[in-house]
Amino acid sequence: MDNRIEIPLSKVKLLLLLLASSGFVVLGVFFTFSPAKFQSSLFQKPSIIQVIGLVSLLFFALCLVVIVKKFFDKKVGLAIDDKGIADNTNGLSVGLIPWEDILGIRVIHVFTQKIIMIDVKNPEDYINKAKNGLARRSMKANWKMYGSPLSIISNSLKINFDQLLKLLHLELEKRVDLDR
Repeated sequence: MDNRIEIPLSKVKLLLLLLASSGFVVLGVFFTFSPAKFQSSLFQKPSIIQVIGLVSLLFFALCLVVIVKKFFDKKVGLAIDDKGIADNTNGLSVGLIPWEDILGIRVIHVFTQKIIMIDVKNPEDYINKAKNGLARRSMKANWKMYGSPLSIISNSLKINFDQLLKLLHLELEKRVDLDR
C-alpha cells in the first residue's frame, strides 16, 4: 500500500518503561510486606501502606507483563493507511480502527500523562473486540471516564507525542475531505 505510514515500537522507551515498572513492583513488595518501615505523618497506619503496596504491586506487575509482550512484539506499533489506524501500542489495542468509524481525535491528561483519545461511532463494538475480560473492563472504564474506549499512548512508539498527534489530525483531515 503506497500511502501506508508505519511507526515502530521503541525498544528504548519500552526498556525504560520496563525499568520504571520494575521499580514500582519492588516498592509495592516492600510496602506490602514491611509497611512499618514506611510509616510517616502522611501514612500513619501500616494497613494503608499495605493496601497502597498491594495495589502498586498488582498494577505494575500487570504493566510489566504488557511491556514484556510489547518488547518482543514483531508487529508495527501504529500503522496509518487508507483503511484506518491500526493500533498496537498498548494492552488495550484492538487493531484496525476504520476511518469511517472515527468521529474525532482529542487529547486528555491523566496526571502528567497525555493520551490521545479516538472518538468512534460505535464504542461498544470496540469494547467487544477486547482480547480479555480485564481489557474489556478497562475499555468500559475509559469510555465512562473519558468518552471513548480507544486510546493511543506514544510512550511505546518511535515518535514523540506532538508529532503523533499532528500526524493523526492530518491523516484524519485527508479522509474527512475525501470521504465525507
